[in-house]
Amino acid sequence: MINLTRPVCPNPNALQSNNYKHPTNKSALASASNDKCMYCESQISHIDFAHVEHIKPKANNKYPELEYEWDNHGYACPKCNINKSDKYYEETPYIDPYSEDPKENIFASGALLFQRNGSERGEISIRDIGLNRAELIEKRMARISEIGKALNAAHRSINRTLKEAAISELEHEAMPDKEYSMCINAFLQSNNNA
Repeated sequence: MINLTRPVCPNPNALQSNNYKHPTNKSALASASNDKCMYCESQISHIDFAHVEHIKPKANNKYPELEYEWDNHGYACPKCNINKSDKYYEETPYIDPYSEDPKENIFASGALLFQRNGSERGEISIRDIGLNRAELIEKRMARISEIGKALNAAHRSINRTLKEAAISELEHEAMPDKEYSMCINAFLQSNNNA
């Protein structure tokens, strides 16, 4: 999970007409998150239909007044959205990557996410949303393994210019538009290459 910037709502009329799934608005959320789930950082549209996530849930009349509020919307994969469901805790709200930096509550170590010391919000976000579910760990490990192999090859290069170019190229794999960028960035930092 990385910090995101929520764009200005491109079609406020759709929200006023009780349409929070309007394609223009959904597309703006997709673009803001690089078509990645706001929670798990998995690419979405090439494998499934993304959900317009209600950060504070609309289900079971928990926050009905926020159903059409742009600041309560995000872009999520079906698995994270279903895992989160209508759960929400006022005293320990889930991490909202659009309004805060997730790194204040969670960090990556290898393919796993952990809460920062004392962060109940980090713990509950990881647990309830399933940010360490088996298939995510497997996908993150595959990416880390690919980058690790390329990094090792770069370090074996005798030519300093080629070595630096290869490492610089690998650093692009930790950019916000890449899948699992939080884990990749942590991996590269742990190898002193970020």
